[in-house]
Amino acid sequence: MKNKGLETWLYSSLGVVAMFVIIVIVNALASGVKTRVDLTAEHAYTLSAGTRAILSKLDTPIQVRFYCTRGDTRMPVMLKAYAQRVEDLLGEFRQASKGQIEIQKLDPVPDSEAEDSARLDGIEGQARMDGEPFYLGVSISMLDQKQALPFLSPDRERLLEYDIARAISRVGSNEKPVIGVMSPLPYGGQPMNPMMMRMGQSGQQPWVLISELKRDFTVKDVPIAAEEIPADVKVLVLLHPKGISEVSQYAVDQFVLRGGKLIAFLDPQGVLDRSSAGNPMGMSMGSRSSIDKLMSAWGITFDSSKVVADLDFVGRTREGRQPAVLALNEKASNRDDIVSADANNLFLAFAGVFSGTPVEGLKQTVLLHSSKNSQLIDPMNAQFGGEKIIKDFTPSNTEHPIALRLTGKFKTAFPDGKPKAAPGGPDEKKDEKPAAEGLKESKEETSVLLIGDSDFVQDQIAVQEMMNPFGGGQRMVMPANGNLAFAQGAIEQMAGDSNLVAVRSRASRERQFTVVKQMQAKAEAAFQNKIRSLESSLSEAQNKLNELQRAKGDKGEKGGQRFILSPEQQNEINNFRNKEREVKLQLKEERKKLRVGIDSLENGIKWINIALMPLIVAVTGIALAVLRLKRRAAR
Repeated sequence: MKNKGLETWLYSSLGVVAMFVIIVIVNALASGVKTRVDLTAEHAYTLSAGTRAILSKLDTPIQVRFYCTRGDTRMPVMLKAYAQRVEDLLGEFRQASKGQIEIQKLDPVPDSEAEDSARLDGIEGQARMDGEPFYLGVSISMLDQKQALPFLSPDRERLLEYDIARAISRVGSNEKPVIGVMSPLPYGGQPMNPMMMRMGQSGQQPWVLISELKRDFTVKDVPIAAEEIPADVKVLVLLHPKGISEVSQYAVDQFVLRGGKLIAFLDPQGVLDRSSAGNPMGMSMGSRSSIDKLMSAWGITFDSSKVVADLDFVGRTREGRQPAVLALNEKASNRDDIVSADANNLFLAFAGVFSGTPVEGLKQTVLLHSSKNSQLIDPMNAQFGGEKIIKDFTPSNTEHPIALRLTGKFKTAFPDGKPKAAPGGPDEKKDEKPAAEGLKESKEETSVLLIGDSDFVQDQIAVQEMMNPFGGGQRMVMPANGNLAFAQGAIEQMAGDSNLVAVRSRASRERQFTVVKQMQAKAEAAFQNKIRSLESSLSEAQNKLNELQRAKGDKGEKGGQRFILSPEQQNEINNFRNKEREVKLQLKEERKKLRVGIDSLENGIKWINIALMPLIVAVTGIALAVLRLKRRAAR
């Protein structure tokens, strides 16, 4: 027995030593191989395919300087966890770049060399409550090119991966992309004429959108009657192309097929088009624009005879509520796409919608949409009072696409080649030579962005103008909503690396209890029905009381009993009070049911989180113990 016990102890000791040696060897071998597994449902910790494609093309080292204030007392508490997530994301970029990205972490202590470096890199210090600065920014440089993200706000965490990928893409390019603008509207401003100067008026300034684009891009004017898009144009912006000819549409078609990116702002009711003819009452009726020939080839339809009205996104004008003027919030945008992930507070006037199914080879992504509580109405009726629209409203129960993107390989809308110019039209030429054979299909994937409103990027809607309070007579503009940010972001993304289109919006770390919210929404809907029923009963009872009071008053003028309630009035009041009591009891029961359901769900989740894993461990331990006992008994 003693020998057997000694043998068992010896084998156990050797087994422990052998296991230790094996673990050390495995760790040594695995230390050179780093593998990350993302088990989150939305892949929150995985770089997008577009980001990886951008990093795979790097052939020159990139230096990333991460400026972050360290120390428990100097960094605001709310930013500490976010700063760590930024650092983790930069580590993902470095690992995916295969050595092309070098990360330098700097702590800009006041009056230090790191603080001087931050200022030279354009990183802005933010003031704490006590006035001391703190830093959280990134500078990205390649050779003599540099891009800075001055302050990484937690509000843009969903776009953090895109912001860093865009900066890396930009430092690799030495030239500004060329943006072509094609429109009959005076987007570039209008000069003063002598008559206006005598009347004290000034010329029209360029649109703020165009002025902002010129800061980062080379903006080129393309005539609306152009027969060819310049070869250096990377992104073509169509602004309300009313009356565009087939010859010009053919030019746009060939531009897309050769790999160019198109952003088209279409409109069923361009109310800000001052060149459109007014009606006899002097009211501008607006104008319509579309590119039907091209969209038909893509499988998409734009109904330029209807505008969308939405009771969930009702906008306000000087005349009051106007359902055909949309005030879109985050519920109307695609939060999983870079272009619309941060879209909020958008203001669209008499917008149109898209329908149809893209042809084979094209993928559709809806960026903005109406709610199901929407309806398509005639543009003429939309201009005559919002209250009438609300009164006659019939919801379509459909989320209508207002902005969408098509991605893939496009086919020509002109299989027979370039169309002939209309006789006597501006495109007609006397000695026209036979046209060269046009492209039939794009060789590489490209993107087209379609938006059902053109008014929302114009200054009258997008900005607020004011005079400089410090004098000088200069004009100051401030964004009136999120319209310009959305338009600029869309153009900027299309003008960047083509892989930026595939960079998704990084998922939020906040996990929503969707089942709980659905239960709450269902119960709230029931409450609203009960409340409406109560209000209806109250209104009916009050009307009945008013009628009885008027009848009693007429009699009281003769009989002198004006303020004495009749049995009918008392009975009506009692009936109403009984109804009110019944509805309140029903509401109380609904709230109880709601609370019981939510409590049951929360308790279930808590028990799963608290007890499930310990239970699994305990069951596993018991199973191993039983197995060991059986083995010992077998010996």
